[in-house]
Amino acid sequence: MIRPIDTTDYPRLLHIWESAVLATHDFLKPEDFAYYKENLPSYFAFVTLWGYEVEGELVGFMGIAANSLEMLFIDEATRGRGVGKALIHYGIQKQGVTTVEVNEQNAQAVGFYEHLGFKVKNRMELDGQGKPYPILQLELA
Repeated sequence: MIRPIDTTDYPRLLHIWESAVLATHDFLKPEDFAYYKENLPSYFAFVTLWGYEVEGELVGFMGIAANSLEMLFIDEATRGRGVGKALIHYGIQKQGVTTVEVNEQNAQAVGFYEHLGFKVKNRMELDGQGKPYPILQLELA
């Protein structure tokens, strides 16, 4: 089930984020991991958050701003079961998502988005915080 997120869900979102990032972002320096983890709750205010529940427990979430998917994280224990795909389809069909940015080093995510019809439109050397993690900007074809 996909549902809106509220502030009482934030501790669970942090757990999901940490699980997902530890599984997929092996390129992050430990100090950068700590930086993003500390700052993640402040980013929530800039997006509309949607969560995916299985048997009453959130297992994944996404954040959308305008037509852009700004974040998508799936709990490591649930990866590969269609949660990310369901959230993306919901974002495209119900929320008008047409773009996404993804870390270039996260090859699994890049492949996932390309499989769902996104194409690379631009590349930036630095991420949004000015850190040296190249970002790919993708757009629905």
